[in-house]
Amino acid sequence: MKHRITLVPGDGIGPEVTRATLKVIEAAGIDVEWETINAGAHAFQKYGQYLPDELMDSIRRNKVAIKGPISTPIGPGFASINVALRKALNLYANFRPIKNLPGVKSRFENVDIIVVRENTEDLYSGLEHVVVPGVVESLKIITAEASTRIARFAFEYARRHQRTKISAVHKANIMKLSDGLFLECVRNVAKLYPEVGYEELIVDNTCMQMVLDPSQFDIMLLENLYGDIVSDLGAGLVGGLGLVPGANLGEECAIFEPVHGSAPKIAGKNAANPTAMLLSAVLMFHHLGESEKASLIASAVEKVYVQGKALTADLGGTTSTTQFTDAIVQHLVN
Repeated sequence: MKHRITLVPGDGIGPEVTRATLKVIEAAGIDVEWETINAGAHAFQKYGQYLPDELMDSIRRNKVAIKGPISTPIGPGFASINVALRKALNLYANFRPIKNLPGVKSRFENVDIIVVRENTEDLYSGLEHVVVPGVVESLKIITAEASTRIARFAFEYARRHQRTKISAVHKANIMKLSDGLFLECVRNVAKLYPEVGYEELIVDNTCMQMVLDPSQFDIMLLENLYGDIVSDLGAGLVGGLGLVPGANLGEECAIFEPVHGSAPKIAGKNAANPTAMLLSAVLMFHHLGESEKASLIASAVEKVYVQGKALTADLGGTTSTTQFTDAIVQHLVN
């Protein structure tokens, strides 16, 4: 079966990890017709838009996209492309599996956490204004509709995949109305899934518990900002952002992307680790019903790490992006 997929190479190391991923997908024998359209600064040069209409039309038509990292300026400059895509396409669920890779040294073993993050509101709504000079107000938006929807997603995933516990993370001791509403909605949904364990933790305590003993967590359910922070913390438990994939899921469309940023300091040096992009492609092909081929790619990645001979600089090795990719391809074609 041929799949038509929108491809967003991104910037910084994005094009490099994208090329690596396309090479592995081809070696795995998956038939894909790519529609390549970029976003961000590169897109502005070509289309006069940071988020081109052509890109949005392509994703809506194909229903599935995979994208490399795109730089977001700190302070002035264009708004986050990632946030804009999620809001425009109503990709309400951010899904980030955090799991040890065999052969990768980390402080903890047997980490297997799913971070489920609400993706459309909270402080990421970007509603800010100057009250008076020197005073800025940011609005935190929490709605019952979005909170209930992400809770249902998490509990449905737990039921389908036999996960045993959901931890709702909050700061309702301080933000009693906004985080209080989130918890109220999650509690109502939890009652419909009695077979799934449920607990609530304050976000600062959650971070401490994660670095003490991540094995106590199974599925973590969070609002937008907390989910962003906790998923990066989780990546640090298993070797870094270069190893963690991500998915943004909605009712109609899905975008798959690595968790890490564009790493401009190493862009063009053939030094980037493409693992997160590759594993994002694995998530994508499971989503598309190509589970057998997706598992082949995941297995090939794991075999390279088990051998330990082709490690990129982020993991203390000297292997280039190209060499790492070739090692994976060898496992797929042999």
